Amino acid sequence: MMNPSIALVTGAAGGIGRAVTQSLSSTGYTVIGTDLSAEDDVRALDVTDPAAVESLLADIESEEGPIEVLVSCAGVLCHQPALETSHSAWSSTFAVNTTGVFTMATAVARRMVPRARGSIVTVASNAGRLPRHGMAAYGASKAAAALFTQSLGLELAEHGIRCNVVSPGTTRTAMTDQMLGRPGGEAALLGGDPAAFKVGIPLGRIAEPSDIAAAVAYLVSDAARHVTMQDLVVDGGASLSR
Repeated sequence: MMNPSIALVTGAAGGIGRAVTQSLSSTGYTVIGTDLSAEDDVRALDVTDPAAVESLLADIESEEGPIEVLVSCAGVLCHQPALETSHSAWSSTFAVNTTGVFTMATAVARRMVPRARGSIVTVASNAGRLPRHGMAAYGASKAAAALFTQSLGLELAEHGIRCNVVSPGTTRTAMTDQMLGRPGGEAALLGGDPAAFKVGIPLGRIAEPSDIAAAVAYLVSDAARHVTMQDLVVDGGASLSR
């Protein structure tokens, strides 16, 4: 690993993105965080805008050095039954969760290929691994992002570039505050909801962003140098190992 290595994290203002940024910084990376709006040390970037992505990547590599790690944490939640999901909600969900991943990963990978090194991690969701009531658009977008990342990993393996996925379950972030804040919301998530055909969380706890960040940190580290095209599920057993 080059020292210092540059890591780019999208969605860095969110709970998981911020935790990933902190975790990678603590292990020696120079981390550049992006989000839709700039704040503190986070640069503004719309991952659905290919021109903006290319411009930022060119600036980073010119000013900071080659990007060795990309972690795509940017995401939006669509929690609606399929028949109540509008075309605009479907499109906006896929624009960020799927097309944003494609745009970032391909743009960074084109720069990694000539250097024959790099690691790409997409933060997807366990909702992309099995049917969930009220999560059709969100789950489909995350499933697509995960499979794209694994397919990219297959194509980039010959160049020494590893591509992996981390699929969190329910995690304490601003995105899940609404669900956790409802009366009995946390207990329902832990115990499951038979009416929605949803099991609970066997480990009996909600994940913290640091739990997800630890999985990301492992996958980009030299300890995972022979790991690629994998989907590491971090959900306390909620998806029953599927």
